[in-house]
Amino acid sequence: MTKPSRPTQSEAATEQFRTFFVTTRTSEGKALLQSERMATLFIDVLRQYMRAGKFKIHDFVVMRNHVHLLITVGNSMSIEKAMQLIKGNFSYRARTELGLNCEIWQRGFSDVRVNDDRSFRAHQRYIYNNPVKGRLAATPEGFPYSSLYLRRLKTQGLKPKTKEELAGTTKVVP
Repeated sequence: MTKPSRPTQSEAATEQFRTFFVTTRTSEGKALLQSERMATLFIDVLRQYMRAGKFKIHDFVVMRNHVHLLITVGNSMSIEKAMQLIKGNFSYRARTELGLNCEIWQRGFSDVRVNDDRSFRAHQRYIYNNPVKGRLAATPEGFPYSSLYLRRLKTQGLKPKTKEELAGTTKVVP
């Protein structure tokens, strides 16, 4: 008998924290996340849950039609519940705040359990380089909808634009 890819309930309960590399796609692969308003709203949803202590996002990138996360959840939360919170809250806010009236996410998501530092660093590099590979930025630090970009701003003492500053803009990522 093969071992299940996810820990059983009793195995998960004994681990205090679990880290995953997660990818989730938009419905039918549509480029729904390419506008500044949509990408910034997604980042705001991540920040909201992190401030509330629901989970920790180590790194992320918001691409045109998918998102990659390096996320750690505690033993009181499953990765399924964390993704349900993220996708559900984003969908709700996109509808109420931005007037989006279509299906946003494809059902489900893919995840890989990160068990050691080597795996963590490999997934981190993948997240950093995804915008360059997708020809959305010349350098990983140059893509504005990523944790690496926001970290760079913070080290320079700068702040990203707020939702209010972005209101009304629909700039498409080149």
